[in-house]
Amino acid sequence: MSALIDGIRKGRFAVFGRAGMDMFADPQGTKAEWAETFRADLGGSSANICAGLCKLGMDSALVTSVSDDAVGRFCTNKLRHYGVGTQYVKVIGGEYRVSLAVYESTMKDFQLCIYRNNAVDFQVTDEDVDRVDYAAFGALITAGTVFAAEPSRGSTFRAFENARKAGVPVIFDIDYRPYSWPSSEVAADVLSRAGDESDLIVGNDEEFGFMAGGIEKGLDKARELAARGKMVIYKMGQKGAVSLVDGQEIRTGIYPVTAVKPNGAGDSFMAGLLASIASGHNLRDAVLRGSACASIVVSKPGCAGAMPTTVELEEFLAGHPGPTRT
Repeated sequence: MSALIDGIRKGRFAVFGRAGMDMFADPQGTKAEWAETFRADLGGSSANICAGLCKLGMDSALVTSVSDDAVGRFCTNKLRHYGVGTQYVKVIGGEYRVSLAVYESTMKDFQLCIYRNNAVDFQVTDEDVDRVDYAAFGALITAGTVFAAEPSRGSTFRAFENARKAGVPVIFDIDYRPYSWPSSEVAADVLSRAGDESDLIVGNDEEFGFMAGGIEKGLDKARELAARGKMVIYKMGQKGAVSLVDGQEIRTGIYPVTAVKPNGAGDSFMAGLLASIASGHNLRDAVLRGSACASIVVSKPGCAGAMPTTVELEEFLAGHPGPTRT
């Protein structure tokens, strides 16, 4: 476990997964089907994690593919805007396209439409992941969507091997999105393998339950993984989280806010968790700070742009009455 913590504390992360374009209805509260104006920003789970880490003072680089068009260039420019390294972003021509997410900033009948036809981020190859200088990073992070199709499934498992050879720990955000997978059976098998090969696993109760074959078995699955020497963060929404490490189960609450949308919380949690560990906080405090980051993001429109800076996180913590009790 010390190797995992030592790696995170270097504050340099290679992140595998997709970058996309977010378009959200403006002004806040407008339903997408009636919107006359949309705001555009960086999206995609892995890109959001990268942006969140950079805004919290860490270094991150995204390993992905983008389309050779205006939208692909938009995403690359936005990554640079947030300080994310783009040296491992490959541009691909043809019919492959960057993902597009269209949503709104209202919790009432919230709608999220994701377009992933011919998703370009699935086109990351073995050659692409072999170009990464793993020794330059303290940890590898991946979101589960990369495993939904080939060649990115096989190439990301190859990246895991490369990271292990370089002594770099692997961090896995389960991030199960059913629409990306050919079947639930394939997803359960592949995501379970990814969990087996990771050092830190983060997911919610539904995701662990899915891997275990039933939501009621989710916590047992998390405990099983932790018993094998892994650090596991088991999120339970409004009920907080259970962090399992070295035989301990640490329960933490959440920071209640008035949410304007549900998406982006998991990405912000991951960024806040890792940045806090890197900054020297113990695991309990790091999970709480990750939860605070999640609350900040759901209380604002957008995702990458809503990720807090360190100053904004500290101001939120200072002004909030505190987390719920577990």
